[in-house]
Amino acid sequence: MATAIVVSFASSLVSSSTSLILTKLRPSPILRIPFPSPLRSSRRLRMAHTLAYATLGLTQPANINLPKIEFFAKEIDLVEWKGDILAVGVTEKDMAKDENSKFENSILRKLDTQLGGLLAQASSEEDFTGKSGQSTVLRLPGLGSKRVSLIGLGQCTATSAYRGLGEAVAAAAKASQASNVAIALASSDGLSNGSKLSTASAIATGTVLGVYEDNRFKSESKKLALKSVDILGLGTGPELENKLKYAGDVCSGVILGKELVNAPPNVLTPGVLAEEASKIASMYSDVISATILDEEKCKELKMGSYLGVAAASANPPHFIHLCYKPPSGPIKAKLGLVGKGLTFDSGGYNIKTGPGCLIELMKFDMGGSAAVLGAAKAIGQIKPPGVEAIKGLVFQVHFIVAACENMISGTGMRPGDIVTASNGKTIEVNNTDAEGRLTLADALIYACNQGVEKIVDLATLTGACIVALGPSIAGVFTPSDDLAKEVFAASEITGEKFWRMPLEESYWESMKSGVADMVNTGGRQGGAITAALFLKQFVSEKVQWMHIDMAGPVWNDKKRAATGFGVSTLVEWVLKNSS
Repeated sequence: MATAIVVSFASSLVSSSTSLILTKLRPSPILRIPFPSPLRSSRRLRMAHTLAYATLGLTQPANINLPKIEFFAKEIDLVEWKGDILAVGVTEKDMAKDENSKFENSILRKLDTQLGGLLAQASSEEDFTGKSGQSTVLRLPGLGSKRVSLIGLGQCTATSAYRGLGEAVAAAAKASQASNVAIALASSDGLSNGSKLSTASAIATGTVLGVYEDNRFKSESKKLALKSVDILGLGTGPELENKLKYAGDVCSGVILGKELVNAPPNVLTPGVLAEEASKIASMYSDVISATILDEEKCKELKMGSYLGVAAASANPPHFIHLCYKPPSGPIKAKLGLVGKGLTFDSGGYNIKTGPGCLIELMKFDMGGSAAVLGAAKAIGQIKPPGVEAIKGLVFQVHFIVAACENMISGTGMRPGDIVTASNGKTIEVNNTDAEGRLTLADALIYACNQGVEKIVDLATLTGACIVALGPSIAGVFTPSDDLAKEVFAASEITGEKFWRMPLEESYWESMKSGVADMVNTGGRQGGAITAALFLKQFVSEKVQWMHIDMAGPVWNDKKRAATGFGVSTLVEWVLKNSS
């Protein structure tokens, strides 16, 4: 019996429902998982921002009909499978051959026998050894499978390897316009039931995210032919359904995060980001509520640090607060997720100039907020019941974003100005391009005032962290070993890469001011550390806190697109805290 999971991508601005529908498909259960995407055209969006579009290029996101893909989990012999592409993930060990140049792996040997030895021959001729990133494809007209592909997993079979397998299959499917593919592992028999579930989930996640393309701002887009994906040999049944549903929910949040970061700053203003947050609350109103604070309300709360950054822009700031809470029961635990929300960062009067300043990419300076809102969307779909749910005790998650732009005008913040955060601490602004930490200061204070016990903040905060860790690893700063263990355990499951950095207190000397409590940036050395130390000044000592500098992994230079980094780890961490 096969388990079918239907993954569909539907516009969040058009679709008002994201409920899961369980029906019957022949003898097999079918699970429909909608994947709403933000920022597609709608009458309400066009009416709300007519002026912005009229003055900033007339750009509107296209309303694209995105495809539906069915995932079937099957227990069948892969040599009997028929379709466009049969993809087999192989480790370097799987590619071992005997003295007769025959595969020692039983599955590859059986498949190669079916193909008359062509698979072994092709792998030898192409020097395919199963290394990560390698692949080889045979075209087989007249046989059950039109193409058979071996895809290298390397020596490691971690989550990232299986996600990479799914992404490679997605790329092959797009290149050949395949409508149906199957994915199997050469060595799946030795996996435990739990490992099979996690592996199937990682493969499905990689395939969905690999297939997805953001074409909202292109005049033409190529239609995807892929309709179905069979996952072979990794089990069937309710456990797998639940695991794949969870993967689908997380992918939905990751796609939201990608689209928010990809959207140009003339479309995704602070007001539109607040609209997208409000839509999440509307879609999951049974568990999520929204509070959007305007500039006047932020003044009442004395958020001078945040408002100082926003002062130069014609687009007003919007302070976003979503709250997840299961529908009943007293609150047992409170978590806070805080994301930097600079929808564009010019640098202010310390304007970004020169090679490598990346001003043209500063739309991604709201990547932290995209991760937080993507996590909110996924959690709204998953609806974790909370701590000790049987006893009626639940938990809250607060999603907080201080959204604004950092621009230049006569009303803007100047180097040398002193701003006052909502906790009364004063900050001498010695660099207007160190603005993210100023917005986060008031956001962290606000989060602590909600009574949270743990806070994780995410920000594209420093170029120094990219220099230290490169483009694919986020820096982690926290005084809490327990919180570090929790988040790193979550990242082991998701495959996202984090590295713990030191919070060297002696570096705080460089952040002291002669006329205020502190300056907003120290010297060039240890810039990511001093930025984290700055944020620490605005977190209650009673709260476990972690800062994640994701300036590197927020963006994929090769694909010239957002990665959706952080969403899956945040969701995993929240769920671990809810159980």
